[in-house]
Amino acid sequence: MTTRPLAEAKWLPATLGLGGIAVALLLAELAIRMEWLSRFIVPLPSDVLMSFERIILEEDVLSRFLATAGEALAAALLVSFVGVALGALLHGNRLLRRACESWVAGLAAAPLVLLYPLFLVIFGRNALTIVMIGFVSGLPPAILKTVEGLSGTRKVLLDVGRSFSLSPSQLFWKIRFPSALPVIFVGVRLGLMFSLINIVGVEFLINFGGLGQLVNELAERYDLAAMYAAICFVILVSICFFIASEKLERWLVS
Repeated sequence: MTTRPLAEAKWLPATLGLGGIAVALLLAELAIRMEWLSRFIVPLPSDVLMSFERIILEEDVLSRFLATAGEALAAALLVSFVGVALGALLHGNRLLRRACESWVAGLAAAPLVLLYPLFLVIFGRNALTIVMIGFVSGLPPAILKTVEGLSGTRKVLLDVGRSFSLSPSQLFWKIRFPSALPVIFVGVRLGLMFSLINIVGVEFLINFGGLGQLVNELAERYDLAAMYAAICFVILVSICFFIASEKLERWLVS
């Protein structure tokens, strides 16, 4: 009878991750109580934990969570379809790729959230503005990773496809696209992260929407413990989408 090595246990990564978070929170609690950190800047982790019930019951955090998650989902779907399509277009047109790829890379590093006044003028102060800013900010990594994935298809696979007299469209859908899926999903996940950061940031700036608005309101009331608890819900949105994208990738690649 053989025993599996401890390093291969499925429960070990999650246990180490949660254990590391617990140790970090305990150290923070100790540092604040010893006055090494000011509790006027960083609240006690125990106070943050106790404030979860209050923001759920009094601040309607669950509906705000769903609002932010819905905006992030809409932006993610737009990023996935439009970003992959534009990446495939750039890959298929060498001249267009040489003309635009550097501009797309520059947009990936640009603070597009600062354009929110322009989006407010175009779309108004509503959820559409938030979704569109998230969409635009998430496009560059999805486009660039799609180009990278399609360009990285192994030549031997393409040669095999040509030997079976596959048309260019068949080569794309049967060989290039499936081969590029892992890299494309990296771009989509990066785009989702960019989108979520900008969505919450715009909610905070225009004081409209879900969790970003809640963080803004709690910050103005200087309710630090509840504010940090609300930020934990923002992190939860990111975790949910990351897990969902991983499962979708496994289903498509398998």
